[in-house]
Amino acid sequence: MKIGVLGSGQLGKMLALSAYPLGHQMRFLASSKEDPSSLLGNTFIQNGSQEIIEEFSKNSDVVTYESENTAVSIVKEISQKTMVYPSAKSLFTSQHRGREKSLFDKLNIPCTSYQMVNNLSELKIAVENIGLPAILKTATDGYDGKGQFLIQSDSQLDQAWKSMSGVESILEGFVNFKRELSLVAVRGVDNTHEYYPLVENSHHNGILRLTIAPAQNVSPKLQQQAESYMCSLLDEMDHVGVLTIELFETDNNLVVNEMAPRVHNSGHWTIEGARTSQFENHIRAITETPLGDTSCTYKYSAMINIIGEQGPIDKVLTLKNAHLHLYNKTEREGRKLGHITITANTLDDLNTSLEDLSDFMP
Repeated sequence: MKIGVLGSGQLGKMLALSAYPLGHQMRFLASSKEDPSSLLGNTFIQNGSQEIIEEFSKNSDVVTYESENTAVSIVKEISQKTMVYPSAKSLFTSQHRGREKSLFDKLNIPCTSYQMVNNLSELKIAVENIGLPAILKTATDGYDGKGQFLIQSDSQLDQAWKSMSGVESILEGFVNFKRELSLVAVRGVDNTHEYYPLVENSHHNGILRLTIAPAQNVSPKLQQQAESYMCSLLDEMDHVGVLTIELFETDNNLVVNEMAPRVHNSGHWTIEGARTSQFENHIRAITETPLGDTSCTYKYSAMINIIGEQGPIDKVLTLKNAHLHLYNKTEREGRKLGHITITANTLDDLNTSLEDLSDFMP
């Protein structure tokens, strides 16, 4: 099939690398011919022209997207001409934190207390209702810690609201958690579901830096609980493709923080660490072919993000159990330039490799 991707970053690149062995062709609606995906398929440069979108649609048998910040209007428009997976419903819900939390409430999925705010007065009322500490976030467009402000005292309210630049925002109650987890799953057109194991994530300055897969000390009950939340979301949205949920593990519960209707940074370990990667399974789902096995190929895997500067990549290439993935991006503070995956069959081997690559971690 001819697969179109809205966007042409590293996620589109890794989707393409999984699609070609299955016999598919790729198209990208890109912002620049210098984007990571631009050499891996026909690239249509998005310039606001209606003709470009129509040509991209006509040249695609099925279309997907790599970011929840994609315009819903474009997805709806393209879906009049060709199939789009996941649908506009998944995108519309997941790109707005208020709609997302409302869906969690509807499905009885635990999430933190929250209140939408549109001005400083509403923020003050929300703080009275929710209490402090709390996190103020933009309702849309936030990623990698951007558009967020941790409020710890009333004296910070003016500063917090100014940091939102006047856009619709959401105040979320602070969750005391033991660790951050995520779950990646995939749903086919025929309503088949496949789940990867829960993984543990470590962030620095709001950016994911390290994922350990599978997360250690996860009981079957905890995995089942996360999968039940995911199953409800997949079916409620009639979602086709990969969906990711980020969770907080507390002393006695799993609290869902947010979801992403796409392949996810915390699932990059699956390229070497699972029998079928999240990227291949997304391609399988949107092309209406059978889903692949999500079981682990090694007892332990890890993913390290390369952030800001490339670092000593030759060191990665000397490790037998490390795999380097660079995105062909220029260096810039806070930018994801690539990732490293580590595979191991003993915890000692995993930890030794992580120590050897400590230069890549804060």
